[in-house]
Amino acid sequence: QVQLVESGGGLMQPGGSLRLSCAASGSIVSVAAMGWYRQAPGKERELVAMITRAADTNSATNIAESVKGRFTISRDNAKNTWYLQMNNLKPEDTAVYYCAANAAGNVFIAPHKYESWGQGTQVTVSS
Repeated sequence: QVQLVESGGGLMQPGGSLRLSCAASGSIVSVAAMGWYRQAPGKERELVAMITRAADTNSATNIAESVKGRFTISRDNAKNTWYLQMNNLKPEDTAVYYCAANAAGNVFIAPHKYESWGQGTQVTVSS
């Protein structure tokens, strides 16, 4: 079993930046892909960015079109931690952000196939 703990959310003005972190513990060997989803009030959970744990030629990412060019996902395998750098934040980025991990190593699978989820961190973008 994998435990995920997010940090780094908060309130930011439009155009600002935040960095989210997700620290994993437990059965780390079962984490083959990791990343972020978000859920705004009244909306379904949606993909933000995912990345494989592998840092070699098998590495892959999946980034939502709505955040491409503004958000960057990265990982530090030595620390069992991954990050979401969010730049040029917009009000529509306001949501609860969840880190997630799956053992399949697939960055394109549906959210219900993820085995591990964090409890979420609120990101609010408002002036």
